[in-house]
Amino acid sequence: MTRLLITGSSGLLGLNLALAAMDEYTVIGVDRLSLGGVPFELLRADLLDPEAADRVLDAARPDWLIHCAALANVDACEREPDLAQRLNVELPRQLAAASARRGVRMVHISTDAVFDGTKDGIYTESDTPNPLGVYAQTKLDGESAVLAVNPDVAVARVNFFGWSLSGQRSLAEFFVNNLGAGKPVNGFDDVYFCPMFVGDLAEMLLEMLAKGLSGLYHVVGSESLTKFEFGRAIAQTFGFDAGLITPISVDESGLTAKRSHNLRLSVHKLSTDLGRVVPAFSPGLAKFYTQYQQGYPQKLRSYQQS
Repeated sequence: MTRLLITGSSGLLGLNLALAAMDEYTVIGVDRLSLGGVPFELLRADLLDPEAADRVLDAARPDWLIHCAALANVDACEREPDLAQRLNVELPRQLAAASARRGVRMVHISTDAVFDGTKDGIYTESDTPNPLGVYAQTKLDGESAVLAVNPDVAVARVNFFGWSLSGQRSLAEFFVNNLGAGKPVNGFDDVYFCPMFVGDLAEMLLEMLAKGLSGLYHVVGSESLTKFEFGRAIAQTFGFDAGLITPISVDESGLTAKRSHNLRLSVHKLSTDLGRVVPAFSPGLAKFYTQYQQGYPQKLRSYQQS
């Protein structure tokens, strides 16, 4: 059975990916202290250790690696640019180089936020990025660093939603938690994006590895909407009061880091190379709600290390 190593296995993508893959693959998750009692193998490691890349790959002996670990909190990157550089640029470079030396097939997770959002239309992989903040810049630099040392890596620019270990990591959880408690919230009506359900994203990433894809791909949902519309769709699906959501401009939000207004990304390249339709938001939202009904969020929280 193919051995799949997942860094950042306590993160929203990493944990959902590990749980989704474990029936068909031997999953080894890399975690420092967050997880306990998970149904897949755990490798304890501090990825800030300069020797971590070689040590983890030698211990896990994977066939495939999906590198999810990152400093993904946009405002935290503004506060700690050196840490963002270490986690978002240096670490992926080391893992890509170590993977190349061992013949390990790798997917590196990047972000749609590398674009400034000023294009009047849909971004393709050939468009020139223009990062607006430390997070976006370090993720873009990470893409370049990875491909420079290992051109066989597949770099996936993503935007996803789902349930997390803490229950507070995704925009979808933000809306569910607040609207479910009857609390009013804001929704940006001038930020367009293409969210993909994390379960669908896990499927896409595994297919990319199975097909041996390499280079840059946009791996986002095939349906675009504003974050205000995203919130209203969640309210309607869950039976919450959509009137609790107030549409506002992201420029009036008071957030530390600048955000792009247009993150509509083309998935034509991905769809063509995988030979399949890329999932849209609406069916993914239905899956997200089904997990809610089945107690999946509580299941995830049970894996928190006490």
